Amino acid sequence: MAYTHEDYKNAVAVIRQQTQLEPRIGLVLGSGLGTLADTLDDRVIIPYENIPGWPQSTVEGHSGRLVIGRLEGHVVVAQQGRAHLYEGYTPQEITFPIRIMHFLGVKTLILTNAAGGLNTNFRVGDLMLLNDHINLVGMTGTNPLIGPNEASIGERFIGMAQSYDRELRQLARQVAAEHDITLHEGVYVCLSGPNFETPAEIRMLRIIGGDAVGMSTAHEVLVARHAGMRVMACSGITNEAISEIDTDLDASHEEVLDAGTMIVPKLTAILKGVLRLYQDA
Repeated sequence: MAYTHEDYKNAVAVIRQQTQLEPRIGLVLGSGLGTLADTLDDRVIIPYENIPGWPQSTVEGHSGRLVIGRLEGHVVVAQQGRAHLYEGYTPQEITFPIRIMHFLGVKTLILTNAAGGLNTNFRVGDLMLLNDHINLVGMTGTNPLIGPNEASIGERFIGMAQSYDRELRQLARQVAAEHDITLHEGVYVCLSGPNFETPAEIRMLRIIGGDAVGMSTAHEVLVARHAGMRVMACSGITNEAISEIDTDLDASHEEVLDAGTMIVPKLTAILKGVLRLYQDA
């Protein structure tokens, strides 16, 4: 689906009819991680189905609601759940919410996701701060910026060397240290899903430099950077990647959701701490 400025305008109008708050920070909360939005003060909840053009979440652990409110002194807009390529959506559709955040006035985007741990030092329940990504699906043609460029939003060609904001990463490291939370830092590999990876694929992803692997985030980062947003992203490691054939282990979405219960308190502490310290919003 190709969106027009009229589509963006209509969605923004519906959201602004629900609240006078003007968010400057956007939060994208992944599988099992959406409870942070329930802690917002003065919050207004808008189901995705009430927003024209907004893709619907169909995956367990993704509530499918937009929440606008106050958190640590900032007005934020939070996605409780996201859409994915594997649900049958186009890259433009899954990044429509990021464009809407841009038109609402968001300048800083913070994303979370559930990911498999490629790095053998990672354990289930750990957190990884993204400092880079490998967007395999984007590199092979499934890219939300393909097509006519929205020049009013950003330039045709954008650099991605500084995708994950240095200051925000430093704040995250500072908060993690203050709370005695182990926070790894590394490279996220984006695949399309919905299947988990074969052992051979896991070994390949390690060889090319991946530390964690998932089915989201990179496309949203592309669109956010196209719009000039500052970006921070954090993965919750919900399963350890299986790289051997002769094993009784296998990955499942249930273990992803179960691990979220361990991850949420740590991730909430880091995100709230970063927002408390962050001034440039």
